[in-house]
Amino acid sequence: MDIRKLMDMLNKESAGNTGDAEERTSRIFNSQNEENVVYIDNARLETASDQSERKALLSTTTQWADRIMGEILIDLGKLRAEDVNRVLEYQRREGVYFGEAAIALKLVDREDVLQALSSQFGYTYNRDENSLSRDLVMAYAPFDSQAEEFRSIRGQLVSDWLSREQKTLAVVSPQSADGRSYVSANLALAFSQLGHSTLLIDANLRTPSLHKVFNFSGRIGLSMLLAGRVKMQDLDVLPDQVAGFQHLSVLGCGAVPPNPAELLGKGVLPLILGELQKYFDVIIIDTPPASYQADILSIASAAGSALLVTRSGRTRLEDSQALIAALEKVDATLVGAILNQY
Repeated sequence: MDIRKLMDMLNKESAGNTGDAEERTSRIFNSQNEENVVYIDNARLETASDQSERKALLSTTTQWADRIMGEILIDLGKLRAEDVNRVLEYQRREGVYFGEAAIALKLVDREDVLQALSSQFGYTYNRDENSLSRDLVMAYAPFDSQAEEFRSIRGQLVSDWLSREQKTLAVVSPQSADGRSYVSANLALAFSQLGHSTLLIDANLRTPSLHKVFNFSGRIGLSMLLAGRVKMQDLDVLPDQVAGFQHLSVLGCGAVPPNPAELLGKGVLPLILGELQKYFDVIIIDTPPASYQADILSIASAAGSALLVTRSGRTRLEDSQALIAALEKVDATLVGAILNQY
């Protein structure tokens, strides 16, 4: 994607549409934390109190909102102050964006501009290809077609599912290798990029994988919580904040236990999720395959909502139907289904 197309896309996404269901529901959902929300509307008559409050919010929670790209690139050490005039002159002459002009003059590269844009628009962008799994398309390729698919899924969930009462979602599938972890991780990133405080939980106590996706090795995780080896009051500091990703935390599996079904089924998980919901706007749970039915039903029942993941050419219809029927028995609402093709 060229810089012009990217800028047009980001400006469109930032401006939004007041009739858009995703934005409309997002504002409703965030209304309980109004002190953290900034609406930058057209000029209107404001009281002195309004102006003071807005100035305070802009100076604390959205420092990127009024910064120009040249300033950001200078702060990042990618441009010198004396280079800015060259870029501006080229920009005026050619009628292009600042980032395009800087690239054309070979002062910065495309990755530098993407990093600056991520700061301007409060967006997560990770250019270190060695730190995390390449499966995190929302981090490494946030403007490609796969990322757009996750935005579409996020938009539907925001519109039809997410609310103050519903914020925990179990990602389930009939078999292994259907893509649950891939969907869970990227969906969590998508919500975090929307500005929601998001927690991703690895509840696959059989073969956990999120510690590999996010490259952490902490042995304190969900299994120890379920076993009562971590105090409930420590929940707010237990999940790992993912470096370089705004609004995203991950709670890994921890040590793989010898008795996953018993740990998940003894009634502690709903208490844990209830406590975690105090700290996060959205909770996404990665799960084992449905062949471990006792695990799945315990997790889905505690979450209250489930998203079904299937794989093209591999998942059998009868297996999906059996999983859906099982979810209904534990009163877990099926909010949608995803067909993976890979």
